[in-house]
Amino acid sequence: MKPRYTGVRTFMRLENIRTTKDVDFVVVGNPFDTAVSNRIGARGGPQHIRNFSILLRPYNPDQEIDIFDYCSGVDYGDFDTVPQNIHRSYELVEEQLSTILADDVTPVILGGDHSVSLGHLRAFAKKYGPVALIHFDSHSDTWDNYFGEKYMHGTPFRRAVEEGLIDTSRSIQVGLRGPLYGPHDVTDPVDLGFKTIPMREVHKLGYEEVLRQVRERVGDAPAFVSYDIDFVDPAYAPGTGTPEVGGPTSYEALEYVRGLYGLNIKGFDLVEVLPAYDHGEITAALASAVAFEMITLVAMHKRDQLK
Repeated sequence: MKPRYTGVRTFMRLENIRTTKDVDFVVVGNPFDTAVSNRIGARGGPQHIRNFSILLRPYNPDQEIDIFDYCSGVDYGDFDTVPQNIHRSYELVEEQLSTILADDVTPVILGGDHSVSLGHLRAFAKKYGPVALIHFDSHSDTWDNYFGEKYMHGTPFRRAVEEGLIDTSRSIQVGLRGPLYGPHDVTDPVDLGFKTIPMREVHKLGYEEVLRQVRERVGDAPAFVSYDIDFVDPAYAPGTGTPEVGGPTSYEALEYVRGLYGLNIKGFDLVEVLPAYDHGEITAALASAVAFEMITLVAMHKRDQLK
């Protein structure tokens, strides 16, 4: 055993091996950020999260499980992307992610801006058909375009619906809030078929009821979880590109992931961590903990399979 601050900064000090053999999950970065509408720099998000994650330990007391008693994983490194070329990056990511999914390995993907999710969903739909989307975010990301551009971090889920990658009848968006361009920004995701729970309603319902509605909506469908760190109030996660006040606390942020236990989750992404605005690394602390809870769900699923 060596001091935790030594060695190469992989996620949770996992071995850095680009393999899917004999592992249950991989942590992989998608450092693409040239599709943003405000602050840039989320390309540094994957490594920023890794840097803080060295403090993570294998036992999760809230879920009462040692994750490595039931599953194994590696830090897969980063996907190959092409800066400034979103379509070529989508092609590369879909190809690389499809290799991971072919071996029934669960990916925990660290972004990157939220545009990357479209490439992820293309690979998941190729493997599983249209998936249920569980989306935690302060924004719906269902714009049709931004200054005429169809592919950016505010449009991935409209494009995904148009491409038939998402089963919207099983999908849900949680935490939407903040000033908008007009009422259509509220109605657009609903018109696309999503169930939405705006943050004002979340506060009234409480996270246990919200999670009950998530489980009811998704059912047993193959699901993909997309977690934008700006879902969390910027008091707890300032290091992001488009922060919106009025969100959940860091404790609640973790509870929303823990409460997904039992769903048929095939993969996760965690996006929009922006190191330059992360004073005290508090966003990295939270993001690494969210990823840890995602991995814990993989371990709990493996444990249940052994019963």
